[in-house]
Amino acid sequence: MNLDKKFQKLFLNVVIRAAISSFNHVGKKNKTAADKAAVDTMREELNKIEMKGKVVIGEGELDKAPMLYIGENLGLMKGPELDIAVDPLEGTNFAAMNLPGALSVIAVANRNELFTAPETYMNKISVNTSESDVVDLDYSLKKNIYNLADYKNKKPENMTACILDRPRHKKIINELKKLGVKLKLLSDGDVSGALLVTHDKHDVDIFLGIGGGPEGVLAASALDTYNCKFQGRFIFESDKDKKRASVMGINDFNKKYELKEIVSGDSIFCATGVTPGELVSGIKMNKNEFLAETLITHKSCGLKKVIKTKIKS
Repeated sequence: MNLDKKFQKLFLNVVIRAAISSFNHVGKKNKTAADKAAVDTMREELNKIEMKGKVVIGEGELDKAPMLYIGENLGLMKGPELDIAVDPLEGTNFAAMNLPGALSVIAVANRNELFTAPETYMNKISVNTSESDVVDLDYSLKKNIYNLADYKNKKPENMTACILDRPRHKKIINELKKLGVKLKLLSDGDVSGALLVTHDKHDVDIFLGIGGGPEGVLAASALDTYNCKFQGRFIFESDKDKKRASVMGINDFNKKYELKEIVSGDSIFCATGVTPGELVSGIKMNKNEFLAETLITHKSCGLKKVIKTKIKS
């Protein structure tokens, strides 16, 4: 069953309001306050919607920030049953330090059509192709790069790989350099990084590496509308992680998830810029109104565009 078009506007409003709340804390060096503002506003706005909403991707469990917790019920408890994935403020440090790339993000699907993911790491890969055998988490890095280069009729040295700039990626980064691949290193921004493969204007051929599992699910929702390839494999390092995953129905701790297993039906994705970034601009003030930019996708409608919105302050 497809999601009603009316939800596009409703969830667009949710992320814009959350982004504006965070914007009021930009540059004040208090990431917890910026995050809490987004969380509180997102919860308040979601509770106004005629739906039986349930959070399947929560926020803040690892850093003990204010939560929209997994299993939380949202909405007026009437209307369609929906699964909700949230990251009220992706890039809390970006917002706190007034750096580019902070976003307010949400993805929504019908009940049981959006993967319930634990707050743990995920090894992931995304490219702009729907072909099944071009890249794969089980291939070597060299094979993925060469396969993708052949598919795109490019040389490896004319390709760009996007990856989080983390010590855990040192080996991958060094190998990419040896292959001659250009690098786009991110200090943060797991969702936006994965989405840079969606359009040639971003000049990113492949996103890969280890990042947040919840962020992987959020990105998959948008990538599905763009008909991109995405794979993810959760990383469960402790017995506590495995126990929690088991409660969520995950029994194969080494399973590689294809996009259709993460988002199995129709979905709506919205990401509003808090600070300027490559996907969307940040919130701006103009006299007595806020100006916002939001990337919105809706799979069944083929909607994938950046919308500019004015909200009175």
